[in-house]
Amino acid sequence: MTDTALPLLPCYLNGEFSTLRDAKVSVMDRGFIFGDGVYEVVPSYAGRLFRFDEHMARLDRSLGELRIANPMSHAQWKELVLQLMEKYAQAMDKPVAQTDQLIYIQVTRGVAMRDHIMPPGLTPTVFVTSNRLYIYPEAERTQGVACITADDFRWKKAHVKSTSLAGAVLARQLSADAGATETVMFRDGFLSEAAASNMWVVKGGKLIGTPKDNLVLEGIRYGLFETLCREAGIPFELRRIARDEVFAADELLVSSATKEVLPVTRLDGQPIGTGRPGPIYQALYAGYQRAKLA
Repeated sequence: MTDTALPLLPCYLNGEFSTLRDAKVSVMDRGFIFGDGVYEVVPSYAGRLFRFDEHMARLDRSLGELRIANPMSHAQWKELVLQLMEKYAQAMDKPVAQTDQLIYIQVTRGVAMRDHIMPPGLTPTVFVTSNRLYIYPEAERTQGVACITADDFRWKKAHVKSTSLAGAVLARQLSADAGATETVMFRDGFLSEAAASNMWVVKGGKLIGTPKDNLVLEGIRYGLFETLCREAGIPFELRRIARDEVFAADELLVSSATKEVLPVTRLDGQPIGTGRPGPIYQALYAGYQRAKLA
């Protein structure tokens, strides 16, 4: 894709609002050279940010792991994001309250001559943009989606929402090549997560997720699902999940900012549970929709 083919969507780069066609970063930016940066993806429904504080807390954690100082306070981030949402709505010729948006935030260490050592005193590069929030078709919610499995060949700091995403790109391409929705990954025989999503197993009416450790990115839905389960009286547990347990699940769910929560009804061509979305999925999806309006 050439610069001229990029859409004229608004963005923010290092103190200035621009468009995706016009914004430029240095070729010596460490985000370009090393993938030395972090990102967040925040959904907004009808002009209202969803769990923004939780996204900011995770941004703090990721920046801290890479030893990059947060260039803004949470209040400054929110003000910037709200301004960008308004600009996106104007570009779409709609009131912001009539738009569902997906805001992308990226912070890199900044510009320096190429050296693996972290140079001190750099000014972080800040890039923010927004786009339409894709809503998965109702057919995929009523019928469920298919996924495939793969060994988790990524690095062991998956808890950092890093821009170094070559492993995730390769993993996601495996499922794209197979016509599947996601690639469910296993490390040493235990479930970790999917290429761009978290995974959840339902067994005996209990929702089970993987531990919050360095092998899994703690999705914002971790806290949300725990709350929704408590409200619905659904047992909730985080622990290591063996590969056999995944295939023997009553239900298998995939979650992310864009997917919200989706039922996985086939894995490597095998049906999961009854092969149809189950009651725990239905309860979580309904609770999720209520949470968006709260």
